[in-house]
Amino acid sequence: MELRVLKYFLAVAREENITAAALSLHVTQPTLSKQLKELEDELGTQLFIRGNRRITLTEDGIFLRKRAQEILDLTEKTETELKESDEIISGDIYIGGGETEAIRILAKVVKQITEEYPLIHFHLYSGNANDVTERLDRGLLDFGILIEPVDLKKYDFQKLPATDTWGLLMRKDSPFATKDTIKPEDLLELPLLCSNQTLVKNELSGWAGIDFDKMNIIATYNLIFNASIMVQEGVGYALCLDKLVNTTGVSDLIFKPLEPSLVVGLDIVWKKYQVFSKASKMFLARLQGSISN
Repeated sequence: MELRVLKYFLAVAREENITAAALSLHVTQPTLSKQLKELEDELGTQLFIRGNRRITLTEDGIFLRKRAQEILDLTEKTETELKESDEIISGDIYIGGGETEAIRILAKVVKQITEEYPLIHFHLYSGNANDVTERLDRGLLDFGILIEPVDLKKYDFQKLPATDTWGLLMRKDSPFATKDTIKPEDLLELPLLCSNQTLVKNELSGWAGIDFDKMNIIATYNLIFNASIMVQEGVGYALCLDKLVNTTGVSDLIFKPLEPSLVVGLDIVWKKYQVFSKASKMFLARLQGSISN
């Protein structure tokens, strides 16, 4: 597959119309149609469902759209890094992570670097550990911030001087809102929203001392914001980390920590034997320096 053809494919997927895609690419419609047919022949699968006015993607087409975008993003990232000047430090740094207050530690370093080196740009990606490690493994991220527990066999890492605490997010009118802490037996009959990460479920199962599958898990989430709206609307209670949802002032939500306390650490990780760009290498050195001070 040529990069040019992948760009053609993505344009058609975006425009959902051959004519519109051809105009955006500055190629003729027959040329574009021929390239797409050759791509389908090369891959041995149908990528498009061609209607009278609209083109939609097949399942294989949807899969290729994701992979094609990743390939083009990685190509652009590689070209940028190779073109960096020896004298001027510039480039892009890609950081992914789950929602955590610990991002403030990185933010201070980012602020310092961007003030000194205006040609360095940071790109943040939010996702759970599964999302972040997948993008790390594909080379689409330079660093990932992972909330423990996490499998670190494939990564080098730096522990961050921060912890998060597990607890239960609920409405202020909940009968549990008057409790100081939430104990395992409190969770047994509650409708719960929980992270969809297997390692998180294992951690909570160990804390509760009961089979997690026997709890009333009515929904899972990968980031807490949408789950917090579910809680606001009375759908259930969210097992989550502290400080991620504003529960002060006029908020109708409240967070109660678990008892016994379940506190987790955080790590910033990168692939073993990673070859860093000058910008990424400097960022890591600055971050480690700020942590050691």
